[in-house]
Amino acid sequence: MSKISEILLNSEHYKILKIAGQVGDSLNVNTYLVGGYVRDIILGNHLKDIDIMVEDKVFEYSKKLSKKLNVNKTVEFEKFLTVKIPYKECEIEVANARKETYDKDSRKPKTVELTTIENDLIRRDFKINSIASSLNDENFGLLVDPFNGLVDINNGLIDTPTDPDTTFIDDPLRMLRAIRFAAQLEFKIHPRIMDSIKQNKERIKIISQERVTDEIIKILKTNKPSIAFYFLKELDFLKLIFPELDVMSGVDIINNMGHKDVFIHTLEVVDNAAKLTNKMEIRFAALVHDIAKPPTKRFDKKKGWTFHGHEEIGRRMLINVARRMKLSNELRDYLMILTKLHLRPIALAKKE
Repeated sequence: MSKISEILLNSEHYKILKIAGQVGDSLNVNTYLVGGYVRDIILGNHLKDIDIMVEDKVFEYSKKLSKKLNVNKTVEFEKFLTVKIPYKECEIEVANARKETYDKDSRKPKTVELTTIENDLIRRDFKINSIASSLNDENFGLLVDPFNGLVDINNGLIDTPTDPDTTFIDDPLRMLRAIRFAAQLEFKIHPRIMDSIKQNKERIKIISQERVTDEIIKILKTNKPSIAFYFLKELDFLKLIFPELDVMSGVDIINNMGHKDVFIHTLEVVDNAAKLTNKMEIRFAALVHDIAKPPTKRFDKKKGWTFHGHEEIGRRMLINVARRMKLSNELRDYLMILTKLHLRPIALAKKE
């Protein structure tokens, strides 16, 4: 069985993890590090929030852990057997190992019941996130990996621990998460996952717009956002969450005169922006700067293809886009300014 004790030893959160295990030992409770933290520490990525799973006594455990960490205030979610502990630069989430059932019209669990670590891991979204590491002193760093998530990490693959249709029907947001992880980690998506997303993509309509927009913003924060947007286009998913981008794709030719593919051009601009800045707002502006080219496209026998006024019409279009996507007024106004001025670099520089 694999161990990551040496990797954990070098973690900036090592002391927290050791204390978490000691609290589990004092209560005779199996305690694990789970989810994205395990994945990212194996990959050597930046670590932030800590997810801990216990097989029993989640509320008693959380009270004792928060006391050890000198945290006075925690947030309990009794229905979901979860406690959040805000600790300095990170947030610690403690959850009881659980099984969940879902209503077909919601991604929120309908029922939650106690279970074992193995049964908990099978309900998780992807194999790469279905790995746990023991924090108890006797087995510190010992991996629990029933679905070979470590193999998928090494192979750079996104796949589900169980039937993908069940995974995506239970929580349709996981379809977007699969695509986002593919971009974030630069992993491949397993063909059966691609097929399942195509089959179940309409389920995304039950997800709140805020959640969908949050995933789009997370995509824009990746090193190469185009990876995700090409997947979204290939899977016929983009038209459901960002139709204005979807219609950018394709090239019309009249009299042997064509125009550049606006979708490809847009993603090139987004990737270039991502190389230049971590500022999400600028990356978002790159994504929408030519949003009005499809509705303003005209063919002139002398000039060829034109997009007259697309910067101003694009600015106006963003009012409705921002309303639908539930963007903040501040972000909306920023996008509108940059879209209006994107053909005027000197004016744009002054606005910056």
